[in-house]
Amino acid sequence: MTIDPNVVSSFTPTGRLRASINLGNPILANRNAAGEPVGVSVDLAGAFARSLGVELELVVLDSAGKSVDTVTEDRADIGFFAIDPKRAAGICFTDAYVLIEGAYLVRDDSPLRHMDEVDRAGHRVTVGQGSAYDLFLSRELKHASITRAATSPTVVATFLADGTEVAAGVKQQLESDARHYGGLRLLEGSFMTIRQAMGLPRGRGEDAAKVLASFVEEMKRSGFVEDALKRHGIQGAAVAPTAALA
Repeated sequence: MTIDPNVVSSFTPTGRLRASINLGNPILANRNAAGEPVGVSVDLAGAFARSLGVELELVVLDSAGKSVDTVTEDRADIGFFAIDPKRAAGICFTDAYVLIEGAYLVRDDSPLRHMDEVDRAGHRVTVGQGSAYDLFLSRELKHASITRAATSPTVVATFLADGTEVAAGVKQQLESDARHYGGLRLLEGSFMTIRQAMGLPRGRGEDAAKVLASFVEEMKRSGFVEDALKRHGIQGAAVAPTAALA
C-alpha cells in the first residue's frame, strides 16, 4: 500500500521505526541461539518498516509493563500488546492479530481441580507484573489475592519460591515450566483469551492509527501471521479473525 509521507513521518520521528519487542511473551518473541530477538512480533515489525520504507530499530524489553511504558512515553513508535482498557489511555490499538489462552497452574498435590475454585479467600495467584493477566485478574478476582513476579517468564519460579497457591500466565509458558520443574499441572481450560494487537502512541494521530490497523488486517488476510506462527514453531495460538469477520 502507498503511505502518505506525512504518516511515515508520524511513525518515525527519529528517522527509524522503533519497535518495542516484549520477550516476556514467548508466543510472540524470544532469542535465538545467537542471542538475537526473533518471533512473530519481530517479523511483523520488519514487515511494517518495509511498508513504510524505513529502517527498523528494535527496542527489546523483558516485560509487557516495560513495553507499554516505552510506547506510551513515545520512546518507541509501535509495540505488540494484549488489548486492555487501562493501556488504551496511552496506546491506540489495532484489532487483534493473534489469540492466546491464559491458564492457571498448581502443584500436583493442590486440592484445586477446576478454574472456578481459584477465586476464593486465602488463595494467592502469582502473575507477571503489568502483564495482561495482572490487569485482567486484578479486575476480575473478588476473593483471591494477587502476588506479582518481576516478569511473566519468572512467574512459576516465583510461585514456587513464595509458596503461593496458583500461577497464572500464557498457557504455553506454563506448560513448558511444568515440564521443566515437574510436580506441577495446569487446570483444564482457560480463564481468558488474550487479544494480541499492535499499537502506537495515542498522540501520533488518527491517520497513523488507520494505517497500522490496515496493515494488521492485511497481515492476517495474506497469511503472513499464520506463516510466522508456523515458522517459529508456535502451537496453541490462533490467528485472530479479520475485522470484517470478527
